Amino acid sequence: MNYLNNLNVFKRRRNISSTDSSSAVSSPASPAATVDAAAGPSSATPQRKKKRKSKRKRTISVVPISEVTEASLELWRTLPPKIRHDPSMVSFQQVELEHARLNGDCHEDSFPEIQGLEEDGGEEYEDEEEEEEDEEYENEFITINVTNEEGQNKEIGHVKEKKDIPKPHVHHLAGHYIGNITPPKHDDINDTGQNHVDEDHPFRKYSKIICLFITWLLIMSFMVVKDEKLVEPKHLSISPGKTKAYILPHLPQSTRIKVTLEGTFLSEPYSNITEHYLEVYLQMLSSTLETNSTDMYSTSSAKNISESWYIPIVHPYLFDSAPIVKEQRLFDIIDTNYEQLHQTNGGLVRLMIRSNIQASMPVAIRYDQSPVNRDVGVIYAAFVLIFLYVLIIWEIVHRTFAAVIASTLAISILAALNDRPTMEDIIGWIDVETILLLFSMMILVAILAETGIFDYLSVYIYKITNGKIWSLIHCLCLCTVLISSFLDNVTTVLLMAPITIRLCEVMDMNPVPILMAITVHANIGGTTTPVGDPPNIIITSNQYILKHGVTFLTFTAHMLVGVIIVVITTNIHLRIIYKNINHLRMHEPKELKELRRNIKVWERAAGKIPPYSKDANIVRETLMKKVKLLRHQYKKKMTKGTVPEDIYRSTLEELQREHPIKNRSLLIKSGIVCVFIVSLFFLESIPELRRLSSGWAALLGVVLLLIISDKNDMDAVLSRVEWPTLLFFAAMFTLMEAVERMGLIDWIGHATETIILSVSEDLRLAVAIIIILWISALTSAFVDSIPVTAMMVKIVVALSEKAYLGLPLQPMVWALAFGPCLGGNGTLVGASANVICAGIAEQHGYRFSFMDYFKLGFPIMLVSVLVTTGYLIMAHVVFAWH
Repeated sequence: MNYLNNLNVFKRRRNISSTDSSSAVSSPASPAATVDAAAGPSSATPQRKKKRKSKRKRTISVVPISEVTEASLELWRTLPPKIRHDPSMVSFQQVELEHARLNGDCHEDSFPEIQGLEEDGGEEYEDEEEEEEDEEYENEFITINVTNEEGQNKEIGHVKEKKDIPKPHVHHLAGHYIGNITPPKHDDINDTGQNHVDEDHPFRKYSKIICLFITWLLIMSFMVVKDEKLVEPKHLSISPGKTKAYILPHLPQSTRIKVTLEGTFLSEPYSNITEHYLEVYLQMLSSTLETNSTDMYSTSSAKNISESWYIPIVHPYLFDSAPIVKEQRLFDIIDTNYEQLHQTNGGLVRLMIRSNIQASMPVAIRYDQSPVNRDVGVIYAAFVLIFLYVLIIWEIVHRTFAAVIASTLAISILAALNDRPTMEDIIGWIDVETILLLFSMMILVAILAETGIFDYLSVYIYKITNGKIWSLIHCLCLCTVLISSFLDNVTTVLLMAPITIRLCEVMDMNPVPILMAITVHANIGGTTTPVGDPPNIIITSNQYILKHGVTFLTFTAHMLVGVIIVVITTNIHLRIIYKNINHLRMHEPKELKELRRNIKVWERAAGKIPPYSKDANIVRETLMKKVKLLRHQYKKKMTKGTVPEDIYRSTLEELQREHPIKNRSLLIKSGIVCVFIVSLFFLESIPELRRLSSGWAALLGVVLLLIISDKNDMDAVLSRVEWPTLLFFAAMFTLMEAVERMGLIDWIGHATETIILSVSEDLRLAVAIIIILWISALTSAFVDSIPVTAMMVKIVVALSEKAYLGLPLQPMVWALAFGPCLGGNGTLVGASANVICAGIAEQHGYRFSFMDYFKLGFPIMLVSVLVTTGYLIMAHVVFAWH
């Protein structure tokens, strides 16, 4: 009883002292006040310390001393020592200390936390930034870091352990791997400890060899048996008022005849401005003819076996100045007529041509009596694409070799279908403009890398981000978008991937998610300009599109708005996916492990207290508030990752010392050339000044740089050119042209046109934008965006040329530009930059599979295409920006 009276006197004295602000701050006899007035870090200013002291002063204890009862004190004594000695239990500690003093058995080291705080005037538990953000939590309790009994030795070891600061041994970050992006050697061991070669799987190895050998046998047999198809042009003169008949030397081998005419024709969009037409149709003769004269036969011996084909022609006075236009038509012969033709002895087919103008008209004619059966050709084309898809997705062979095999197989299938192309045709299928631009930009980047500018930029990025993970990620992604806007995305990834890997290693982060993020942004940024992505190069290199007002400036203006929206949504998406920052780390920090362990310790202690009395609830609430604080700290540290200050400073100093600008003279010369090339790109947007294509502009700039930089070692420069990538593009161009000759593109175009015609005229533009955007995006996700764009650009031009559809060209061009570029983010094989990035990562020892990329890229692709759909509908359907 005497003890309780003395204790009540002590409580009243403590409550009175807590209301006196000056006493609470300055009196050393107030240990609780001293705890709550903890001083800031040594670097803080006196004003900052005073502000923080006043903030601490508002809270003396989690539980007021007056509420501490004898029963709650007994429960507190049953807790583990680490919890009892925690400053959040300061009220219980003070009562226990006063109890010991009254009984005369007080020891100075009974509560070292309180004694230490009384002497030092407080201890800092959180830095300034955390204290400001956690003000509401500080008003309730004081934060410390504790461990349980079992983890005590680990805690001591962690404190005593000297943190080894990794020496930032940074080699030439950018450009070191340019031109050397080759698959790892077959005797390399991957990160799982398995050999890359299939020696451990002999069945898979020999199955692959056998399948590829069978494919080679099929290709060789078709190419050896079938000759090249030569279709020589015939020049005819169509007399006024007469029908010109040209007899085909052989009976058609199928019910289809392909006829190609060249002359001064008008394209379909201008067919309504003329009344002059050329009529072409097929006619069957039932008697034998010895000459090409039409006067030897009466009309009763002839029968028309096809519908008439009307071709608009220019006015006769423009015959000498109008450009030559090629028109093509596939005539279908009715089955009954075809059977009658082959049953009649001496039956022949002749091509009838006549015009309604009063002047002679010259034309060039080509005919193919055994064209490819489109119904069968579409099936073969789909088979070839699936074959290519299997080779690339399952990494059976290198993607360049896969493209070469698939393109060769497509040509052999054409040979089997009696339509083997000539070597001149195959060379003409390759888009030299695209190859030239990529070649020139690769050399330009290789020379730029020698200046050290990319190393310098990587160090600068590390400096401005202050070791913060999300700041580094956003900065890398933004730089990737900006660079990819003017350099092709393959070149951009070649530059950014080595930089990203080194920065991630310095910050103890897993480079794989960051590499995939910059690859996604490279494809997004490449959408901005005509030179940012190979699909855009293909689109803007089309002469029909160029003639209809799609210039460098108009293309960039329409794409920039959509790209900004997509970049914002993609970064939000990344923040959601990697909300837990530990998914980006190579190893979980010890600090987070300690927090998780402490949360479990405090929860276990609170769970052992039965909530049956008010005294027990006091202790339980105190413990749960501490758990709440620890959970808040853990959540904040998971979402805000930073590099320790000592490691950040030492690494930054080392990087700045090892990676300055190495060749300022060459950097200035390269900068001048870059400005020259970009200026030519912009001049291309002015029709009056359009003289050089993008490929020629880049090549002339590179030649200028080689001259003024006095480069003598051309072998070193050319070794940095990605020849496998250029060969891949050439093979894919060939493959897509072969697939087109099989009828796949016409089939897709016809299906697209049918869907568009099935809706009302007011909705046709919206439906066309949605179909072109989503079909090209989804297709590009599984087939490289290069062939998809080469296929879809022909469909867009064909839809625009059909005047009765009433579809403007430019909105469909923007949809096509967004589709393959954004769709390329869907899978690892969707874009060339994706595979290049995977190769660079594998060289550095970080490997990500098709499914790893699919889990990140495909959802991002769907969201970005959905956002782009809304943008295009609003811009061109609602507001008619075009």
